[in-house]
Amino acid sequence: MAVGSRNGVVTRTDVARYAGVSSAVVSYVVNDGPRPVAAATAARVRQAIEVLGYRPNGSARALRRGVSDIIGLVLPSSNNPFFAELGLEIQRLAADTNRSVLMGSTMGRQRQGDKMIERLLSQQVEGIIVRSDAANRDPFVNIRADVPCVLLDTSVPIPGRRTVGSDLRRGADELVEHLVTTHGLTRIGLVIGEDPSGLADPRELGWRDVQRRHGLPEGPIARGSFGRDGGYDAMMRMLGKEPQAVFASSDQQAVGVLRALHESGVRVPDDVAVVSFDGTVESEYTWPPLTVARQPVAEIAAEAFRLITEDGPDELFRLFPTQLIIRTSCGCHPASG
Repeated sequence: MAVGSRNGVVTRTDVARYAGVSSAVVSYVVNDGPRPVAAATAARVRQAIEVLGYRPNGSARALRRGVSDIIGLVLPSSNNPFFAELGLEIQRLAADTNRSVLMGSTMGRQRQGDKMIERLLSQQVEGIIVRSDAANRDPFVNIRADVPCVLLDTSVPIPGRRTVGSDLRRGADELVEHLVTTHGLTRIGLVIGEDPSGLADPRELGWRDVQRRHGLPEGPIARGSFGRDGGYDAMMRMLGKEPQAVFASSDQQAVGVLRALHESGVRVPDDVAVVSFDGTVESEYTWPPLTVARQPVAEIAAEAFRLITEDGPDELFRLFPTQLIIRTSCGCHPASG
């Protein structure tokens, strides 16, 4: 039996003709309703689908339903280990519920982010998860979004939005407190990204909180990009200020910090202790392995996914606590970790 349209694509009509049923019955089987189909008839339709290699038109089905089984995800970068792990976790959750993820990167540009959101909305996505920028800007302020939206990594509540992230300030506090109370270090430097918004980074506030609480003079600060090169350049500038320890605000920066110290003949942790924020897999494989404040990626992803796929409040601000993971870069022995 010859099947397929002129362009070679197998259609629902072809499946119906092969199975000896109406195209409506094929639709009921493919979409699991809205009308029941006898078991024998449904089996015949599924066999026809397999033999012919029929693939339902997801775009057409999305237009009929108003939404698709696709979650939109907008992140700053796909090569940052933290965002890569977050994206993978959301994709796993989507796969577990027979959904897909359409992901895009803003590359650090607001206009690119706006375009990505508009493009995702045009695909009738079920919902959109967006990593907010450092200024805690509402990316939907000038965009009409009629689907659930969740913002990640915001440090303050955003009116009318659902936001999920980590308690950056408390996590930084715990890291620096460990350096002071466990190791007796009193001159702790900070390597942190540049913030064009002018707002104080919660990790910097946590670093300051500990020093103020213990009456310590503020350690040196070196600012740069959040990447490995930014950490390297910042550490090279800080070397002359002789910190006893360095807190890097991301694992990527910490990798650059370690390289700068190694190249300069500074021993870690003997001469300078190093700790960092994020706790990605990368932090386990540096030398020495990094003591970190680990962001709970699985919990953050699960909450964001739940808010996209289930009914909930229109406005929510939830921060998850970080986990202090002790390794050797701070001066602790493995047994004590």
